[in-house]
Amino acid sequence: MILSIPDLETTVALGKSLGPLLFPGAVIALIGPLGAGKTTFVRAVAEGMGVKNLATVNSPTFTLIHEYPARLPIYHFDAYRLATAEQFEGLGIQEYFAGDGVCLVEWADKFLELLPEERLEIRIERMSETARRWDVLGTGMRHENLAVQWCPS
Repeated sequence: MILSIPDLETTVALGKSLGPLLFPGAVIALIGPLGAGKTTFVRAVAEGMGVKNLATVNSPTFTLIHEYPARLPIYHFDAYRLATAEQFEGLGIQEYFAGDGVCLVEWADKFLELLPEERLEIRIERMSETARRWDVLGTGMRHENLAVQWCPS
């Protein structure tokens, strides 16, 4: 599905609306350039899942993973600074993916082969200073259903 995102407010609204739909084991792969709005989207998803202190939701570029308590545990990964698949695997990703939380992975395109085949993939393209084009793809029955339920028609 292709979504036209005209502004930051729409990004936030979509993130907040996705949060309540997420389920244990959901994996969201975020792909896009610097400044595309990946972390803003994660913060909005966290808000939609009930994170109380949104100031704690920021890019884990240097820590590589942040955990946030919410309706379900949220695991926020940032693969930007990782050079190898071994480094990404070394974070214990398979345990997180198999767990009872929700995984949101920024810069997921660096290690797509290590992500579960079943996931929601959001590819973000900057169209202007504020506008974005999102290509949303759910793979696997649960994530396909998630994409259909979440994405405006």
